[in-house]
Amino acid sequence: MTLTPARLDRFARHIVLPEVGGAGQVALAGRHVALIGLGGIGSPALQYLAAAGIGRFTLVDDDVVDASNLQRQTIFTQRDVGHGKATSARRWLANFDEVLEVSLSDSRIKSGNAPNLIEGCDLVLDGTDNFATRLAVSDACVQAGVPLLSAAVGRFQGQVGAFAGHLPGEACYRCFVGDAFDAEDCDTCAEDGMLGAMAGWTGSFAAMQAVRVLLEGVSRFGQPMWGKLHILDGMSPGMRTLTIAKDPACRGCGL
Repeated sequence: MTLTPARLDRFARHIVLPEVGGAGQVALAGRHVALIGLGGIGSPALQYLAAAGIGRFTLVDDDVVDASNLQRQTIFTQRDVGHGKATSARRWLANFDEVLEVSLSDSRIKSGNAPNLIEGCDLVLDGTDNFATRLAVSDACVQAGVPLLSAAVGRFQGQVGAFAGHLPGEACYRCFVGDAFDAEDCDTCAEDGMLGAMAGWTGSFAAMQAVRVLLEGVSRFGQPMWGKLHILDGMSPGMRTLTIAKDPACRGCGL
């Protein structure tokens, strides 16, 4: 694959970075990312991944845009209220960069349909808001051999972790949270509140980590950091990093 003069100009600020370079930009153009959830995390993540030159997206969200979403879900406007998030996100992408390939699903992702939705992807970025969905996505990623970047946010704290449970010795998301959260029992931002900029920080950091994963073996920036969970603190502010160990008894990725 080669980049046209127009694409070279568009991504010139990436290409001049030695850590990315022309080879890295060409690689990004050939990558396929599935975004599961297009809310406070998925919105800014999608914006920065599209701006980074990712060539193909699968967008998955069964929700519709509500006026309360506009405080943090940055790809939507008042005109999108009442419309499906996946369809509205595709419209945003079409206005932003018409050459991107986009497929979408407005069905709720579950263990039954997750494998089909992520098939052929190079990376899944999960920004959903409940453990049952995250675990279903994680299990499907392990089975399909697809890396998972899992991101969550609440109030003034965010979490972003890279998981590759399909690889020997690497943890999956289920290794991190266990089996107790397969029920949809998460607190919601409607109950607990959410600083919009905190969601933006988490989503943009997730996008940066996604680029790391996608450039593995291509450029110096390609350091996936498997099993590293980054915790973003908006109150201090600051960030700390934990290492998630593989659970040999994990029913998602264990033997």
